[in-house]
Amino acid sequence: MSGKGAPEVLEELVHHAEQASASDIHLQMTGKIAQITFRLDGVMTPGMELPEELAERVFGRIKFLARLKTYQESLPQDGRIDKSALNSENDIRVATYPTVTGEKIVLRLFNSSAAKRLHELELPDEACSELKQFLQQNAGLLLLTGPAGSGKTTTIYACLKHLAEMGGRHVITVEDPAEQIIPGIMQTEVNEARDLTFSTAARHLLRQDPQVLVIGEIRDAETANIAVRAALTGHLVITTLHAGSCKGVFERLQILCADHSAVASAVEVVFNQRLIRRLCQDCKGAGCPGCLQTGYRGRVPLVEWLRMDEKLRASVRRQELQDIRARQPLEQGARELLGRGITNEAEYRRILGI
Repeated sequence: MSGKGAPEVLEELVHHAEQASASDIHLQMTGKIAQITFRLDGVMTPGMELPEELAERVFGRIKFLARLKTYQESLPQDGRIDKSALNSENDIRVATYPTVTGEKIVLRLFNSSAAKRLHELELPDEACSELKQFLQQNAGLLLLTGPAGSGKTTTIYACLKHLAEMGGRHVITVEDPAEQIIPGIMQTEVNEARDLTFSTAARHLLRQDPQVLVIGEIRDAETANIAVRAALTGHLVITTLHAGSCKGVFERLQILCADHSAVASAVEVVFNQRLIRRLCQDCKGAGCPGCLQTGYRGRVPLVEWLRMDEKLRASVRRQELQDIRARQPLEQGARELLGRGITNEAEYRRILGI
């Protein structure tokens, strides 16, 4: 990139990330250079380096396009770049942060392509059927769990797409942020600077007469209780909760919600999700320019789930969670993908932490 101006370098950087299907670009000043790293299929992948003078101009260009203070390096800033400004395929969220080695900027690429349909997620047939059955209901709570970057948002948008195509119901979302626009859905973004949190938004949106309420994440007891109460009063509710397992969801809800009977009655389906990397089809895992020499390209969802029945509801009411068992545990699903040659042993062990 020697001899090129900051606008051209930034555009090439974003286009390179898009061609590789990266979700994020990390730019970190470390003394006299800026190190560029891509988040590719959930894994940090080294990219290139920029000399200090060029890096400073690129950083300034990013801040200018994101309408941030170009001179501010000692405090975090957040902004957004419209895709038209970079001739890119995606809108870009910008987050700056001061570090001991210099400023860091993270560019999050929002995939602006149409939301996937449920059958396009590559979920197990039974899991996909569970989601479709839940979306036919008039009330109840669907909880998705898993670490950051495990595909929960993609699954939620597929559910929203399905609801929009079904029609006939007033669907409202509370998101942070809204990554895709679904026609026919009323979408709202939280704004904590203006005190519009998940709990505040959900509380007021219930007065908008929703039939389906999607809450991006349960972060506190108030939001948890609003979700449970809404599910018990004739609303279909979809939300996420950081737990790590289907059983862990109920352990968290027992802490957040004092009324364990209400939790037992409200919850209908729990999904625990991960994304496991798929072997690159061009190089069969050997590494090639198309996969940035990683050997992987794309990811496949790995899910375990449970559908509540009267036996499970009784266990939750008694706070006896030892009998909660998910359908098709994550390890079983990963082994099946391994046997089909979709992934390899190294990725199997990485994703399961063994």
